Amino acid sequence: MSGLLFRAVQSCLLHPPPLVDFKRGAKPRFFLPKIRLSSIFGRMKTPQIIDHAFLDSISAQARDAPRKRKNFNFHATETDLSHRLLNALEPNTYIAPHRHLDPNKDESMVIVRGKMGAVFFDEIGRVTQTALLIAGGAVVALNIPAGTLHSVVALAPDTVFFEAKAGPYAPLTVDERAAWAPQEGEAGVADYLARLTAHFI
Repeated sequence: MSGLLFRAVQSCLLHPPPLVDFKRGAKPRFFLPKIRLSSIFGRMKTPQIIDHAFLDSISAQARDAPRKRKNFNFHATETDLSHRLLNALEPNTYIAPHRHLDPNKDESMVIVRGKMGAVFFDEIGRVTQTALLIAGGAVVALNIPAGTLHSVVALAPDTVFFEAKAGPYAPLTVDERAAWAPQEGEAGVADYLARLTAHFI
């Protein structure tokens, strides 16, 4: 018996639910707490092998996408507590500087192929640090603490990186977006993206 299943059964035995009588003379009934079997036994899935053909297919979708990027999620739903995904980026995609204020949302990135730059900022938009990630190169991964303002830029076609952070998914709030940088679709994106890219030229 798994530890989680044992604790669930133990909880029911040590703290049994009360008898409930809705109507006078009605037969008392037990109401047992709902237990998600998927959380006890795990989700049965076929192992997925990620080869270069698979990466090519994601990169092809990124090239055709208006935003010039595409992600492939390994987690089943946006409510999952662990988010793991592949991000395919093409040059000229723009990821506005942002942060995740939830203290549980540290973010990890591992370059799978291609080349990308990571840029970190202070509260008023000054660049505090940069990192050049090249598959097979000197720097291949990042761990970004929650609350850190950051952006990444694609520096080569067919760039793909693996990303992991805690779920569930939550849209960025106003405080998580950088007020000093243009958002996607706003005027000034091309100039600002060129400034970010210039850190790696």
